[in-house]
Amino acid sequence: MPPVSLVSSLEEGPSQDAPVLVLGNPIGTTRAVWKYQVPALARHFRVLRLEWRGHGAPGAQSPAPAGPYTIAELGADVLATVNRYGFTSFAYAGVSLGGMVGLWLAANAPERITSLAVCCTVLTPLPSADLWHDRARLVRAGGMDAIADTVVPRWFTPSFVARHPDEVGAVLTMLRGTAPEGYAACGEAIASMDLRPLLPSVKAPTLVLAGAEDPAAPPWSGAITARGITGSRLTVIRGTSHFAHYETPGPVTDALLRHLLTTNR
Repeated sequence: MPPVSLVSSLEEGPSQDAPVLVLGNPIGTTRAVWKYQVPALARHFRVLRLEWRGHGAPGAQSPAPAGPYTIAELGADVLATVNRYGFTSFAYAGVSLGGMVGLWLAANAPERITSLAVCCTVLTPLPSADLWHDRARLVRAGGMDAIADTVVPRWFTPSFVARHPDEVGAVLTMLRGTAPEGYAACGEAIASMDLRPLLPSVKAPTLVLAGAEDPAAPPWSGAITARGITGSRLTVIRGTSHFAHYETPGPVTDALLRHLLTTNR
């Protein structure tokens, strides 16, 4: 399948000469999921936010060809989109699916990736590939509402859901607005992946972030990723679940800035 040109949004940053930072979203979300990080990051970087196949605001989504997709195809989409802007190298930060694609990029296009940060990311499908195949079947048959209520306990801690229903609701609106085929086929990419053999090929300076209460990408998974990448660092963010960058934006943004500014001077 040829690469897809993804819908993207470029923040101009402090100058045209500022380093480029590409942000990769979790499955089922739009670029708005980075709303807490972008103001801080765009003071130092030209921030390029991407939306996966079938993802984005309704009426302005990236194309969603029939799946299944692979992580390699999503990585090729990133490169095709970045090439459209004429960027030869860039830093990359991704959450969940965005982190999976980042690991593929760093291993397969090492000359392009100046530094890498992956947050709440796994190397193989957890708890199993069957969960993702089941979700794909559900959304193809019944639309996004078929899974909307089941993802909240995996994305946010119970206390966050209770204290910030509007914030949770905003993310669920992103999920419900995702094209079912885009979600299903990206889920099948997760179901079929095994990123473990790629880790020794990742040469970019790498930060691994994990949410201490994340059931979808537990801290032990982040530790395996960090151990497999020479020179990488693991930071566990307390009191947060799978959407750590959204639930506890302060510590995540601070960690990203320290890593990215140190490795992109």
